[in-house]
Amino acid sequence: MAKYIDLTSDNFEATIAEGVTMVDFWAPWCGPCRMIAPVVEELAEDFDGKATICKVNTDEQQDVAVKYGIRSIPAILFFKDGELVDQMVGAASKDAFAAKINALL
Repeated sequence: MAKYIDLTSDNFEATIAEGVTMVDFWAPWCGPCRMIAPVVEELAEDFDGKATICKVNTDEQQDVAVKYGIRSIPAILFFKDGELVDQMVGAASKDAFAAKINALL
């Protein structure tokens, strides 16, 4: 059973450096963030070995959120080989997230 990776300022760059990575910027007090949390966990299982699924707690990792200009959460950023290639703001369906990941694979 695959699990998403919790990112911090220490492991962020190394984790997104290779392949396709989806990063969910969230906070515990954010309702829409909690709403998509199970979807993010399902995506981690669905894309195990194909893409990396990660989460960043913006309350605990404010420096990372500032670096990527996160103003609204949930914010989902998509990276390919370390480069930001797409982003979504707000809750969306599992299919919408999966379509973005598949387009980058």
